[in-house]
Amino acid sequence: MAYPTSKAHHRRNWLLAALEPEDLAWLEPHLEVVILPKGTILYEAGDPIRYTYFPHDATVGLINVMEEGQFVEVASFGREGLFGLISAIVSREAFGRYKVQVPGTASRIAIDRMQEVMRARPKIQRLVLSYSEALLAQTFQTVSCNAIHTVEARCCNWLLSTRDRIDEDLLPLTHADLAELLGVQRSTVSTVLRTFQTQGLITQQRGGIIIADRAGLEEITCECYGRIRHTFARLLPMP
Repeated sequence: MAYPTSKAHHRRNWLLAALEPEDLAWLEPHLEVVILPKGTILYEAGDPIRYTYFPHDATVGLINVMEEGQFVEVASFGREGLFGLISAIVSREAFGRYKVQVPGTASRIAIDRMQEVMRARPKIQRLVLSYSEALLAQTFQTVSCNAIHTVEARCCNWLLSTRDRIDEDLLPLTHADLAELLGVQRSTVSTVLRTFQTQGLITQQRGGIIIADRAGLEEITCECYGRIRHTFARLLPMP
């Protein structure tokens, strides 16, 4: 669902906010704000990619679904970036399933128009390339994290990253959501979150998790959270 927009809407995405006015002016006539309800599947693997999305407060996961029905999240996208462009440079086919994990809004633009603007505006192209490098570094770190670090540390990482993206202590995540994101059983997530609550790090309510002690979560998360934040801060003009 799309609705009337303004520059203020689009600048809720950090990449669009970083553009100089004359560069944003090239994109703005072709951008529309869309609502992304939780659980929405934007693309399945092999689907033709029609739009590039710039999330505002929504979080979208790229999920690899295996033939036996198993799945794992390999990348996530929030207001720090974009999706639906890098994987469409040649084939224009989605790598995997793009699923809305945290509901919200995003600015979107037709993929053909986005590529035209990048060819015409070198600064936009450089910003997208910088983001592509940051995303590759994030994926590299995530693969290593999934292979080496504990479920507790990875869960902390995801809670903190989601908090950064939506600027709210109340995270609209359920145990089932986190189990899917982490690739573990729901019972495992329930045990981890119960421990966090006992330690005073979080509180839980129906349909959501409240961050009660951010500093405490940062103390027990793995190095990957800090490394990814540092990489994005180094490569991109983030607030």
